[in-house]
Amino acid sequence: MQQFDRITRSASVMGGKACVRGIRVTVSNLLAQIAMGRTHAELLSDYPYLQPEDITQVLQYAAWLAEEREVALAVS
Repeated sequence: MQQFDRITRSASVMGGKACVRGIRVTVSNLLAQIAMGRTHAELLSDYPYLQPEDITQVLQYAAWLAEEREVALAVS
């Protein structure tokens, strides 16, 4: 299993959602912004306490989750 040293969970931070390094920035928030077209540079400007490696690991974590779960998709 891949190790994610920048992705943390704590019941006392954001209700236990996956966050970046224990700060109040959730993985899902960053993913949603990337999905809407925000660039890494824009995210780093908006969140100056984030590091480029944080965003990379958020994407790696999301990819890992997508591999590990089966989700029913519409048949085309």
